[in-house]
Amino acid sequence: MSATVSAGGGSGKRVSVDVDGRTLSLSNLDKVLYPQAGFTKAQVIDYYARIAPYMLPHVSNRCMTLRRWPDGVDQPSFFNKRCPGHRPSWVGVGVGPGDRDGDIQYCRIDEPASLIWTANLAALELHGPMAHCHDIDSPSILVFDLDPGEPATIVQCCQVALTLRDLLDAVGLTGWAKTSGGKGLQVYVPLNLPHTHVHASRFALAVGHLAAKELPDLVVVEMKKSLRVGKVFVDWSQNSRHKTTISPYSLRAGPEPTVSTPVSWDEVAEGAEGRPLRFGPDEVLERVSEFGDLFAEVASEEQQLPGATDN
Repeated sequence: MSATVSAGGGSGKRVSVDVDGRTLSLSNLDKVLYPQAGFTKAQVIDYYARIAPYMLPHVSNRCMTLRRWPDGVDQPSFFNKRCPGHRPSWVGVGVGPGDRDGDIQYCRIDEPASLIWTANLAALELHGPMAHCHDIDSPSILVFDLDPGEPATIVQCCQVALTLRDLLDAVGLTGWAKTSGGKGLQVYVPLNLPHTHVHASRFALAVGHLAAKELPDLVVVEMKKSLRVGKVFVDWSQNSRHKTTISPYSLRAGPEPTVSTPVSWDEVAEGAEGRPLRFGPDEVLERVSEFGDLFAEVASEEQQLPGATDN
């Protein structure tokens, strides 16, 4: 498949494309999914087709949750945990954390064709768990999800992230940062060694408490929303077995298309001083062309959390 997907004719026209030997039927390519920006479904698909080499290492072999906006971001959305029954035979599934009705078969996005197929479903956002689907009880990543409570912004998130980086460094761990694509920031700590979700959650909470001691006027780790006003909530609970986080390089739904974008620590430091850290699809494609995948090591770096691994 070429790097560009063109819109073809009318809104109802279907276009057949070949992606690495997989045949896909794309529909409604000229439908505008971001009305304020005039950003079409064809552009969404084109972005995911081009970002696939950089994104797939971070989403493959995971039980992915799709958040879909079939009529655009100004209309209702819905979450797809169960992989649609009409999926092609080559779209794999993984059995992940279920609901009250039992296990759920989630979509696996293991190849470019699968990523383009989900984009054709208007799955603008892709949310992934911390564990791979072959071992859902052992997270391969720990995440700190930094959520600013107004009037705090991503500037304050960057300030907190720098403190988290130093706290991690003090125990011999390295973190990588990315924007949420919205108001917040996330710090990922690759593990890629056997751990439990309980261990990861407890460690993240402990580090959050240390950050709150260092930045008492800025950090909160309690869930109560009334405590978050003007502060940054260090959400340690995202490390629970059933939780998901927006995936690296995923689009976000909003007035303008933005992307959850890996950033360097130098950029985080600049963000703490007020530099905007908000990137659209074209900017992200330019970034990976120039810098490669700033999150590449997250998929492979092996790190052991201190403390017991038992419940």
